[in-house]
Amino acid sequence: MSNQFRARIRQSIADKNLQIALDNNARRRTAGRLAALETLSDHEERRQRLHAVKADVVANLDRYLAHFIGQLTANGIIVHRAANADEAIRIFLEIAETQKTKNPHFSASPLLVAKAKSMVSEELNFNHALEAAGLRVMETDLGEYIVQLRGEHPSHIITPAVHLRREQVGELFHEKLGIPYTDDIPTLTQTARRVLREIFLTANIGVSGVNVGVAATGTLAIVTNEGNGRMCTTLPPVHVALMGIERLVPSMDDLALVLSLLPRSATGQKLSVYTSLINRPLPNQTRHIILVDNGRSALRASPLSDILLCIRCGACLNACPVFRETGGHAYLGRDGANPPYTGPVGSVVSPGLFGYENFGQLAQASSLCGACKEACPVDIDLPGLLLRVRAGETPDHGPEGNGLPAPVKLGLRGFRLAAGTSSLFAVFQTLGGLFSRFYSPRRAYMRLPAWTGWGYSKDFPRLAVRPFRARWKEIKQVIGNQVIRDQVIRNMGSSRPLIAQSPSTEALIAQFTQELTALGGHVYRVMEAELPERLTEFLHSKGADRVVVDDFAARYVKGLPALREPDPSIRWGVTGSLCGIAETGSVALVSGAGETLTASLLTEVHAAILKASDLLPTVADALGRPEVRAAAAGVLVTGPSRTADIEMALTIGVHGPREIHVFLIDDL
Repeated sequence: MSNQFRARIRQSIADKNLQIALDNNARRRTAGRLAALETLSDHEERRQRLHAVKADVVANLDRYLAHFIGQLTANGIIVHRAANADEAIRIFLEIAETQKTKNPHFSASPLLVAKAKSMVSEELNFNHALEAAGLRVMETDLGEYIVQLRGEHPSHIITPAVHLRREQVGELFHEKLGIPYTDDIPTLTQTARRVLREIFLTANIGVSGVNVGVAATGTLAIVTNEGNGRMCTTLPPVHVALMGIERLVPSMDDLALVLSLLPRSATGQKLSVYTSLINRPLPNQTRHIILVDNGRSALRASPLSDILLCIRCGACLNACPVFRETGGHAYLGRDGANPPYTGPVGSVVSPGLFGYENFGQLAQASSLCGACKEACPVDIDLPGLLLRVRAGETPDHGPEGNGLPAPVKLGLRGFRLAAGTSSLFAVFQTLGGLFSRFYSPRRAYMRLPAWTGWGYSKDFPRLAVRPFRARWKEIKQVIGNQVIRDQVIRNMGSSRPLIAQSPSTEALIAQFTQELTALGGHVYRVMEAELPERLTEFLHSKGADRVVVDDFAARYVKGLPALREPDPSIRWGVTGSLCGIAETGSVALVSGAGETLTASLLTEVHAAILKASDLLPTVADALGRPEVRAAAAGVLVTGPSRTADIEMALTIGVHGPREIHVFLIDDL
């Protein structure tokens, strides 16, 4: 571990503002994740299933990738392959130049790129490269926008500005945006909404990442909470998706599995506010995807290949006792640069993708306590992978043990010799226990000298004088009896019905209403004949003078001018819904029915019309609808737009609607 790395860690620990911000993040994220996972009775089973699915994809990546590319091409999405960061940037600049010559919307100079959150773009150094080429790039996620204004890298995979307090954001907006100083988080959020709205409406190119690609259908799934992801993929005439080649699942059922674990692990939600499902370009739009390798193929062939199972939820960062004290900006390469990925996952990904020589030291910033593995929704053995990095087992083929200091290597050789036979190990166990008691007679732990490389900050429990086998004999019978009793109790309580009972429509209505209401949404149960009157009364109560509608909603909106084309000055939108999802309180919207997507995008108040007969129990049921796969694009909307990017304070209404109201037609 370099002296610069140690100095940055000490600096982070001494930063009181940073410590408060990190404590708030860890406490709320961890509590939210645990509460959300409690709603899944089969959480551990899903975890193991997802591990198996992702392991199969990584093992057969070439086959899945070929099928995925075939589906993308058949769907009209233009596919590009990038072996490294330079190729990815070159491809993007060629796309921009080509579109500029043939599209009148590209007359502005420099070209404006509206960018949604993407970790792949961070590893490509995307913004810097495009700006150097004369393009203007604007981050639109609130946290990413804040760190862009500060000229920083994201501090966290999910919460980029986790290291900042509200006062710091207030000072930043005062300096950069010219607003009066305020530390009121809703005011700061609405300032960002106002500034970035113009970016969405005038951008020449929209850029997004991809959370999950579905090989069977060529679907791109993008998970966001603020609404900027929808803006970047819907409004600009050109959309470019950046995707790591490993971010695949075989089928839509597997996507449903990912969606049951990713939001819960990342933000403590049953489902993120917006789950965008992109199959084809929208009318008058061009879609590209750049599939990025950038070291992933070499990583796949290395002992670190399991890290490619990661779904980038950030749960391991929130659980890690090191990250919780230092934050992401404390992680440094030997060249002093921040890596794109930090925390436990970054300490494996960064040396795996970008070189052991520079980033191998990150793996030393770990207690190997196993909290990261326990939190991981894919059950990746992160402690085991960190040990492999420490041993130099990276794609650049460092020799075994290359990452360890000489004293540690010597100690491990001695341990291997002592552990070769049980009798010799017992002797050394006793001697070590006596020494540890002599070394620290008044404490239950001991600290090794600093020259070992472990003695700067790590404490060790005192060794036991009596070997484990000797102590085990005395308690074996007691534990054995308890284990038998516990196993019998578990077996008695694990029986499940062979056939699941389908919930009644009334039960689905009750669950849907409860879930959406808990998220701040509203549900009104109406008969179809009374819907026009009820809807008109509602719109008048909200001060509506004009509304944006889709084809389905147009028949029910009476007494108000109803426009089919999106207009950013109109604050009210009414759409139909393909279906509702009871377990999450979501409504599914698909393109192809007038302006369904845009009518629910730019407005501040979104009213959705849903038939009770179209309520479905689960996300998997909704993703199985043929209309979802046939549409150019669709979205699962789960509550109003929200963010917690400033001090983890939940703020409603960012880029998407502040309110969602569902008129549930009782057609039973």
